[in-house]
Amino acid sequence: MKISDLFTKKKQTISFEIFPPKLTTPIETIYEKLADFAAMKPDFMSVTYGAGGSKKGRTVDIASKIKKEYNIESLAHFTCVGHTIEEIDQSLNDMRKDGLENIFALRGDPPVDQPDFDFSKNVFSHASELIKHIRQQNNFCVAAAAYPEGHADSCRIKFDMHYLKMKVEQGVDFLITQLFFDNRVFYDFLDKCAAQHITCPILPGIMPIFRAEQIKRIALMCGASMPAKLVLLLDQYGDTPDMEKAGIEYASEQISDLLDSGVDGVHINTMNRFDATREILKNIGY
Repeated sequence: MKISDLFTKKKQTISFEIFPPKLTTPIETIYEKLADFAAMKPDFMSVTYGAGGSKKGRTVDIASKIKKEYNIESLAHFTCVGHTIEEIDQSLNDMRKDGLENIFALRGDPPVDQPDFDFSKNVFSHASELIKHIRQQNNFCVAAAAYPEGHADSCRIKFDMHYLKMKVEQGVDFLITQLFFDNRVFYDFLDKCAAQHITCPILPGIMPIFRAEQIKRIALMCGASMPAKLVLLLDQYGDTPDMEKAGIEYASEQISDLLDSGVDGVHINTMNRFDATREILKNIGY
């Protein structure tokens, strides 16, 4: 089933993001958690892709297991950075043969051993080019990333909106945003999308906070601003055990407000923490 069909059948969706374990860790460590996530009955689950394609095989294996064993649609992250056109086509063919129908198309981060990677020499320099190629070659449902506060590589938000429009025009079925901590940022972003006549479903991406230093580092890396309320929370709890409880409550409040406002759905970055995810769903009455 294509995830795009869900938006015509259900008013709002709740979905999860999980990530493969490190290559030095047995893949069974995430398999053991899948049943717990599946028991919460998400509408779909996305599986991330390692930096520089380091976990490509694991992404497909996990996505396939979610779909086949738990009858939950999966969304496999797919990046083009560092790959030849032949490798990209082979991967797409492998995914199709494995019964996967949904792809989260991304340019991807530089390979870990090539921090100065030249994207202009990549087979596809932008996600929009990858999306166009997928649309020409395969019948997948395609999701793409959106950046409410602008992509880290973008110098101005208006340029970022231009590139987002290009991605959508190449055949994107729905968008998932990067994390944000102030819902007003997302609502402003929806207004910008409307001005660009972007009408596909847009799912806000929400990441619960478990440790203050971790989230500060992530926010700095992706350019997510922090409202005063959150800054005070981080200063108050730091990396104490109470930070996790406060972070779960903060994410729950964000999600409840978003759902009440009528968003298309919410995509929760679970950090592979099914216990915290279950608590969030309980808080929002799911």
